[in-house]
Amino acid sequence: MPHAIRPRRSVLYMPGSNARALEKAKGLPADALILDLEDAVAPGAKDEARTQVCAAVRDGGYGAREIIIRVNGLDTPWGLDDVRAAASAEPDAILVPKVDTAHGVQQYEALMNDHGAAPEVGLWAMMETPLAMLNAQNIAASSTEPGSRLTAWVMGTNDLAKELGCAQPPGREPLITSLGLCVLAARAYGLVLIDGVFNDIQDGQGFADMCVQGRAFGFDGKTLIHPSQIETCNEIFSPSADEVSWAQAVIAAFDHPDNQGKGALKVDGQMVERLHADIARRTVAVAEAIADIAAAIG
Repeated sequence: MPHAIRPRRSVLYMPGSNARALEKAKGLPADALILDLEDAVAPGAKDEARTQVCAAVRDGGYGAREIIIRVNGLDTPWGLDDVRAAASAEPDAILVPKVDTAHGVQQYEALMNDHGAAPEVGLWAMMETPLAMLNAQNIAASSTEPGSRLTAWVMGTNDLAKELGCAQPPGREPLITSLGLCVLAARAYGLVLIDGVFNDIQDGQGFADMCVQGRAFGFDGKTLIHPSQIETCNEIFSPSADEVSWAQAVIAAFDHPDNQGKGALKVDGQMVERLHADIARRTVAVAEAIADIAAAIG
């Protein structure tokens, strides 16, 4: 894509054992697809799902959608074979579960290297354990090491809530500390950050409310469990027409020759500073990148 910013508003999990779902995904307006070998696949179907997913990635047909393969953990009978096969299939990224430490990330990176993953294949990590929350800064900092593939985190809020022994009520108060720690660490080290899933696909308002909360927190997008959630998610995680119009006005004001060198200006009755111009440029860039991916997906 021509923009450095790549939209990840809607990141849809697709069960790797369901060939029909993998084919259907080629026509869905999600920004990214996680072809899942882990939670969505029963133990007896793991090997078949691995073969099926890797073949689907090699065959292509997903257009501009970002394709991620979620593997099983290295502490399972399938993890090593998953990483080996996924590295060979060359998706956009490999998503690894239950990373607790920076060393855990580096283990997966070493395996990807050993099994011939192309340099552009990234590593995404599930942040879903209490220990990962406590180690969030160190895990994020590992992305700055030479040769690191770590580019994104995905919140595993269901697993995290299970390990914390907490509920997930509207507003997610029991998870606020964990979400905040991950936002801080991801932003400090330039990682993409994707919010966790919303479990009740019948509760459209509850889902919309959680998307609004996630965007307000600073997440780049949200993981989804059903195609019916894509449209709402894309809308909420996109800059509105009013936001884009305001951003363009701020940019134009600071770019005007009469305002060169000024640190603060009044735009439509509001005082804005140079930092607001930076935010405005990002808003416009995000909107342009979204328009590009929408045109590419069709």
